[in-house]
Amino acid sequence: MLLQEAVDACCQDLSGRYVDATYGRGGHSAAILARLSPDGRLLAIDRDPEAVAAPLVGDSRFHLVHGAFGDLASHVQAHWGVGRLSGVLFDLGVSSPHLDCPERGFSFQHDGPLDMRMDPTTGVSAAQWLAEVDEAELARVLWEYGEERHSRRIARALIAARAERPLNTTAQLAEQVSRAHPRWPRKRHPATQTFQAIRMHINDELGQLRLGLEQAEALLAPGGHLVVISFHSLEDRLVKQFMRAHSEPARGPRGLPPPPGAPEPTLQVVQRASRPSAAEVEANPRARSAVMRVAAKR
Repeated sequence: MLLQEAVDACCQDLSGRYVDATYGRGGHSAAILARLSPDGRLLAIDRDPEAVAAPLVGDSRFHLVHGAFGDLASHVQAHWGVGRLSGVLFDLGVSSPHLDCPERGFSFQHDGPLDMRMDPTTGVSAAQWLAEVDEAELARVLWEYGEERHSRRIARALIAARAERPLNTTAQLAEQVSRAHPRWPRKRHPATQTFQAIRMHINDELGQLRLGLEQAEALLAPGGHLVVISFHSLEDRLVKQFMRAHSEPARGPRGLPPPPGAPEPTLQVVQRASRPSAAEVEANPRARSAVMRVAAKR
């Protein structure tokens, strides 16, 4: 999604060092490597062991590691030591293989175990979390990460349902949410926002994004580009606020000059919200919610 646009925005120095923070199926990595000169280098990161098990091969310029982009700095340090980056690319959210594989538990379209972890080797599954969470915390997660207007009603229904039998499958969760949801748009499944909220909480997606952005900004060389593709308003809002906070001068109270020693802006926004073309959305409907933002290190 936004493949060519993202690579064009990210890769300015063809002999530079780059990080693909969300390897996925390798599409962005392959496009970056095709662009780089023989002296260019690419480090890719992915939380999913299955993605890391099938890397691009036969290119000495490329290295793939298993891990979270919230640990981006440590991965770069371990691989390259000191040095600055020419670009960092984030392609957020879940990939098509996640959604299309029932065993991963990300989607209500197929029945499967209620897992939702991007890295199944660590943390607790969605089923384990739902078995222990209290009603108030569940309602908070549905409201905060799913922007679900009926979060309290759904949380109450799920707590009552688990008292009768554990919620262990995606079909069970979707059914209970559908029963509890008073109304929903015809073209949208009533469990859409609930699944999204639980997935984002289980994987600490916004927390990882904050960490990844902060470390990417610190590691970029002057002129290096930070490119982020998001698929949800909460992610895009966080990215927008981060880029704005690092690109605008510090302000004093009530319009007064900033205090002495206030930090100077470290980024420059070079591309505000950019969306896929109509042709790309028609070819891949999942691209319709994608938003790309680009900033450069000063």
